[in-house]
Amino acid sequence: PYVVPVVMTYEADYIYFFSTLGKKIKWMRANPRVCVQVDSISGQSEWVSVIANGEYQELEEPRHTDERNHARKLLEQRHNWWLNALAERRTQQRDQDIQPVFFRVKIASVTGLRGVLEET
Repeated sequence: PYVVPVVMTYEADYIYFFSTLGKKIKWMRANPRVCVQVDSISGQSEWVSVIANGEYQELEEPRHTDERNHARKLLEQRHNWWLNALAERRTQQRDQDIQPVFFRVKIASVTGLRGVLEET
């Protein structure tokens, strides 16, 4: 297992991501069965947690140009969606060409829990 924070967006049966090449991409290429966990926590009893299981699908050029462009458009709706992964990788590897990796997870199943406020 390997857990990392990521920037993502979703639409229909897919969750879309952007990254640079690193451990998470290498591991997902080796084993495309993945789990995505999302939570929102407002307080001790005010929270939501969702887990989606699915399949990693890399959106490589030129085979997946349309899907890659669609992912980019969805992700561009988020402020500075690309900045963290790309800036961090450029800082660490100044002399190397850094290629962005667009990928998606085809959702196979979703489960979730919600905290409940107790009435006093």
